[in-house]
Amino acid sequence: MIIILLRAVEVKVAYIFSHPRCGTYKLGQMILPQLEAGVHGVQVVGMFFFDDNCFVLRKGDPIGERLAVVAKEQNILLMMCDMCALERHLAVGQPRWCNPDGTGRREPATCTVKDVVEGVTVGCFPDLYAALAGNMPDQVITL
Repeated sequence: MIIILLRAVEVKVAYIFSHPRCGTYKLGQMILPQLEAGVHGVQVVGMFFFDDNCFVLRKGDPIGERLAVVAKEQNILLMMCDMCALERHLAVGQPRWCNPDGTGRREPATCTVKDVVEGVTVGCFPDLYAALAGNMPDQVITL
């Protein structure tokens, strides 16, 4: 009943994966299979990955490869935290909105992904907000 209700109002959600194992467990064993089967119940418009959750987006990772296919088919934004990706060697460049001394930047630095599945971007909250602006979620869910 709830799933039918959510589909009827076309709720849009964005997920933030911040807690340990969210990428491998909650995404990989719950959310992704539901998205693949078309039974998730809401429209997912974006996913933002922090810390070690970024590792599921590595090229060749089974979860990441499956997610890349679903994201392309369903127009889901996949973005990694720039600082998390840099620390894990999944990006090159500098943090987009923070200087090396920890102060904020007024203009973004260059940071690009490397060795990740197709369609993944890297950025910080200003980049996430800008990327979702044209397809705003109704709810943001942090896992």
